[in-house]
Amino acid sequence: MQRLASASTSPRCPNRCERPPRGFTLVELLVVLAIVGLLIAMLLPAVQKAREAARVSTCANNVRQIGLAIHNFEARNRVYPSSSRFVAPDASGNIHGWSAQAQLLPYLEQTPIASQIDFNRSYKEVDDVQTADGMVTKLSALRVPTYLCPSEPRDEIRMSDGDPEHYPLNYAVNLGEWFVYDPATGEGGNGVFSPDSRRRTSQIVDGLSTTICLAEVRGWTPYYRNAQYAAPLAMPDNEQICSMGGQFKTSTGHTEWVDGRAHQTGFTTTFTPNTEVLCQVNGVVYDLDWTNQQEGKSDIYPTYAAVTARSSHGGGVNVGMMDGSVRWFDEDVNLGVWRAYSTRNGQEIVPSNAQD
Repeated sequence: MQRLASASTSPRCPNRCERPPRGFTLVELLVVLAIVGLLIAMLLPAVQKAREAARVSTCANNVRQIGLAIHNFEARNRVYPSSSRFVAPDASGNIHGWSAQAQLLPYLEQTPIASQIDFNRSYKEVDDVQTADGMVTKLSALRVPTYLCPSEPRDEIRMSDGDPEHYPLNYAVNLGEWFVYDPATGEGGNGVFSPDSRRRTSQIVDGLSTTICLAEVRGWTPYYRNAQYAAPLAMPDNEQICSMGGQFKTSTGHTEWVDGRAHQTGFTTTFTPNTEVLCQVNGVVYDLDWTNQQEGKSDIYPTYAAVTARSSHGGGVNVGMMDGSVRWFDEDVNLGVWRAYSTRNGQEIVPSNAQD
């Protein structure tokens, strides 16, 4: 038995000996890795493109839902929501009006949030709310899913002194070309929405299918505010904005879905979609917006705003029209055409293919 065992492992009997398994050589391994890397490099752009296409589609669906909510609001109330629903001034004389987006909550299956709102009180005065997981937070810090684009890179609560304060949004209502509101007269701009307005369908003279209702905006936008120029104020180009100045905010534009002011829940067509308004502030270059005066914080100075529609998708923005349709506007759309689509009663003749 010992001889047989010895013979079975002897080099003299190669046909009966056990051979060690043969592995990959280093060259073969490198070739395999190179092939895998090449396949990933070829497939990754296609996967990313498919994912972005899905995000654009979801974003467009959000725009469609908000547009439908606006129609349902009008059907029930016979008027469209105002851009800011004014309440009584606070002790400092400031009015903190509720946004159109806040007014639309009951029509977006957000009744649990809407039921917490007393529209006779400012959003700064409403009671804290308790969420399903037992957390207590400010109502303004609640996340409204329909108001967030899946491509928003900062889908997060805005904090203040370590406490939840506000939640951003990516869809803003149409305030018109440039002029938004005059507190001395109560006059609003030439868009569909303005502070404390009660506009009816009959006032959309240009037609529902050729008038913008809402468009995409980016959250966390830098902006100037409260430069306090007197009326009338000529519409600037994007290179003039930097010299117009005001109080500078580094990254809080479109971060307050409850707030009815232009730089939080509105946009204007002063510039075409995704136009860069590049200003250097304290050695840093920002792509920013500009507002002459916050609505509800002055009895004298009018609100003019260059608040640009912007998208994280690139190339253009999703836009909801007043008839409920959703269109994609390229960022190189003609400026005159873009502005014409934002007016409710300009009676401009818009080319039939100008929206693409």
